[in-house]
Amino acid sequence: MAGHSKWANIQHRKGRQDAKRGKIFTRLIKEITVAARMGGGDPDMNPRLRLAVDKAMENNMPKDNIERAIKRGTGGLDGVSYEEIRYEGYGPSGAAVIVDCLTDNRTRTVADVRHAFTKHGGNMGAAGSVAFLFKHCGQLLYAPGTDEGRLLEAALEAGAEDVVAHDDGSLEVVTGPYEFARVKASLEKAGFKAELAEVTMKPSSETEMAAEDAAKMQKLVDALESLDDVQEVYSTAALA
Repeated sequence: MAGHSKWANIQHRKGRQDAKRGKIFTRLIKEITVAARMGGGDPDMNPRLRLAVDKAMENNMPKDNIERAIKRGTGGLDGVSYEEIRYEGYGPSGAAVIVDCLTDNRTRTVADVRHAFTKHGGNMGAAGSVAFLFKHCGQLLYAPGTDEGRLLEAALEAGAEDVVAHDDGSLEVVTGPYEFARVKASLEKAGFKAELAEVTMKPSSETEMAAEDAAKMQKLVDALESLDDVQEVYSTAALA
């Protein structure tokens, strides 16, 4: 249950997420629409939709927006039909990158993603070239000073897969992707509020980078995240 220090990394990511609030509604509406189209409009019967709706509510999206997105996905309202595409590649220092997209124009999206990789010192790879370096899971991160023993007991009782203690005292609870919401709710009921909680593609190991390459990698991530068709960017790069 040991792990290396990552609290600065966590705070960095959290700050960047807060700075991107302007685009988050658009991305959440896309995700809700696609989740409803693929698995039906009932969040209680559709785990992916449940996650998307919960995230929308956490970001204070109006209920009407959520309901319209669900209706659009289930065919109750007209709207754009989005396709899911995943691109994989490498950034500076060989850091692995996954780019998840929802698009209504595959040709435009692949051109935009390839351009971002090329411009910022990376290159796109074939499907499956880096995905094996990541695990699809739920991740809840707790500040240094959190009671490890109590959290471990509560997390395992809630059905978490693991609790990782990092060198700086921060704690990480790992769950299955569709057990995430239930485990998070159970831990909150037990008094544990996560600093960062998400379903993610967690790298099995991180790529340490020199300052110059880290700056280049950050520019690549920024460029990819700025694209309208990009939903999420995951990387093995340790960016603090």
